[in-house]
Amino acid sequence: MSETATVETSTASGERPDPDGGAPAGRLGLRARLAVFLCVAWLAFVVLHRLLSNRFYWWGTFDLVPPLAFALVPPVLAAVAQLAPRVRWRLTAAPVLALVLGMGGSGLNFGSLWYSPPPAPPEAVKLFTWNTQYWDQDLQPGGPHTTDDFYAFLRDQRADVYMLQEYARVDMTRTHWAQARAIDQLDRLRREFPGYEVVIEGRNVTLSRLPVVGRSWLDTTRWLPADLKEVPAALRSRPLFYSSQTQRTDILVDGEVVSFYNSHLFQPPQRMMRLQNGPEGSMFEVDRLNHEMRRASYRALQEDVERNPHRIVLGGDLNTSPSMGIRSMIPDRLVDHTRVLPSLYPVSWETGRPWWRLDWLFTTSDVAVSRYELLDSRGLSDHRAQSITLWPR
Repeated sequence: MSETATVETSTASGERPDPDGGAPAGRLGLRARLAVFLCVAWLAFVVLHRLLSNRFYWWGTFDLVPPLAFALVPPVLAAVAQLAPRVRWRLTAAPVLALVLGMGGSGLNFGSLWYSPPPAPPEAVKLFTWNTQYWDQDLQPGGPHTTDDFYAFLRDQRADVYMLQEYARVDMTRTHWAQARAIDQLDRLRREFPGYEVVIEGRNVTLSRLPVVGRSWLDTTRWLPADLKEVPAALRSRPLFYSSQTQRTDILVDGEVVSFYNSHLFQPPQRMMRLQNGPEGSMFEVDRLNHEMRRASYRALQEDVERNPHRIVLGGDLNTSPSMGIRSMIPDRLVDHTRVLPSLYPVSWETGRPWWRLDWLFTTSDVAVSRYELLDSRGLSDHRAQSITLWPR
């Protein structure tokens, strides 16, 4: 058969090459089908994330997606959509909608581009809050990092108030609940910070150069399901390691009482992602515990903040990224001061892979913030430290 006859036969059959990867007209080619799958799959993920995050413990694995992905993936997929010319305009709508739905959780700090914080008055207070990663244990590469280095770093901050987390030691040779060991460095703290009041509750420490007029800890167990309320046997000698994730210290600042909440919440569920069971339970049981403990910690905080008549400052390691649905449980009275940070994408964790922000500062609206920075911790922790200048309005 001649070449001309072949073309005529193909045309007569109604089939002709298609620009979407060479498939006949009426069907999408391989490249186009792949583009459709990727664009629709990402949109479905974003929708499901908004619906399921903070509702079900088994979604915890997806909570760990770096927040910046919600801003970066949609533009890439919008370009991918162009691989399907016959449906590209309808297909482009999928990543555009995903961008709209996910941008609020991307962690991008657009306010830093135009916001100018107010100048600090003479009575302003310097606050320093930091997850110490098990209190001067040398767990980061690049050491040795000594105890003297640890305390020198703290002293160098010259803060009026310190809120520090993980006042404990970790012993990885023990089973889960027994790993966090109580320590006593009260005498050293008093030597290093003369004139400061030292308040210790569980694994949280607050140091204040200003007068302390009240102290307490928030009970998380009241909000836990019945089967999780009991303190594990391995922690009965130090029950606050389980029962409380937030320490409250009322401090007199320029004649006003300000309540400083020092928080360190449980990690997000992640055992299912690693397919890792443990002696304390299956991966499903551990992830459920972390999920319930995190929600209970926020509920304890909501209740205390609601009935507290004073000005409030909340800071610490909330183990909560900008994209996690549990952020909706932050008490309504509190204001997020992210816009004071000088970074477009502020991150606080982890050393070597700075993709997440887990450490936060919130205050009531009657507390002003003029400076807010995330500081390198000199290899002493896997968290950056928060340094803030604030004062009661």
